[in-house]
Amino acid sequence: MELYLFFLLVATATAFSPGPGVVMTLSNALRGGWRETAGGILGIAAGALLVAVLSATGLGVLLMTSAAAFTVLKVIGAIYLCYLGIKLWRSPSLPVRVEGAERTVVRPGRRFVEAMMLQVTNPKVLLFFLSVFPQFINDRSAYLERFLLLSLTYALVVMVVHTVYAGFAMRARHWLLSERGGRLVNRTAGGLLVFFGGVLATAHR
Repeated sequence: MELYLFFLLVATATAFSPGPGVVMTLSNALRGGWRETAGGILGIAAGALLVAVLSATGLGVLLMTSAAAFTVLKVIGAIYLCYLGIKLWRSPSLPVRVEGAERTVVRPGRRFVEAMMLQVTNPKVLLFFLSVFPQFINDRSAYLERFLLLSLTYALVVMVVHTVYAGFAMRARHWLLSERGGRLVNRTAGGLLVFFGGVLATAHR
């Protein structure tokens, strides 16, 4: 039980640390409201579960031992982050209350896919599972049960933490989505995504 609580603290601290997923959640919350944000949060959690499964298979071992495979995944992730950042940077600001203004509604399913891809193409997430899980799953006789428990716990923690981030963002959305604030949000979030992409491209195992 103590080991599980320690893992819960580690998972929470990791989820709260700023990163591409947090930037995406904040952006979705400010631009699309709860409906779009929920799709993105679920996508981030699903991506974490998928990475957890991959880390427990031969693919995870391959990415840890093969420099070429790691580099390929790293480059794909960096390109995708830069693509999202540039796309967001170039997006028009969207005031919250403008009579007669129309906003393109993005389906939650699309946000789900974008967020899941963001997680899956981030080697750092895979490395987290490969480095953290072995320290908490030391009982081979109950490996599957412990693996499922920790994986689902991490996904749940991610959902809670990102919901908190989204809630705080929405409290200030009336200013942040004014013409001036919206431009600031788009360019700050877009710039951060491109920055994370650059950091990822130069990252080493």
